[in-house]
Amino acid sequence: MRQIVLDTETTGLNPKSGDRVVEIGCVEIVNQVATGEIYHQYINPAKTLTEDNIKIHGITNEHLIDKPLFDEVADDFLAFIEDSSIIAHNASFDIGFLNFELEKLSKPKIAK
Repeated sequence: MRQIVLDTETTGLNPKSGDRVVEIGCVEIVNQVATGEIYHQYINPAKTLTEDNIKIHGITNEHLIDKPLFDEVADDFLAFIEDSSIIAHNASFDIGFLNFELEKLSKPKIAK
């Protein structure tokens, strides 16, 4: 059984108010054993992070300036997770943000 442990960092708490994903990290697990396969990507949110954002995750505007936009990484991210089960500490938050971004691109959403 393949599972993906997933975490995101964002610019805030609500994608509908303009907050965006700035980092995606995934670890592949097969039959309850980490395989060493990972997906990690910093993402330019196309907006300026606030000092409060930076205090939470430590990711700065300068670090993200040359990173790809979400639409540039969406296909690679979806290929990595495929149709695997997702494990996340706050799954509704992480998947909600990712699905908001995917829906804007008319890409398949992640099953909750």
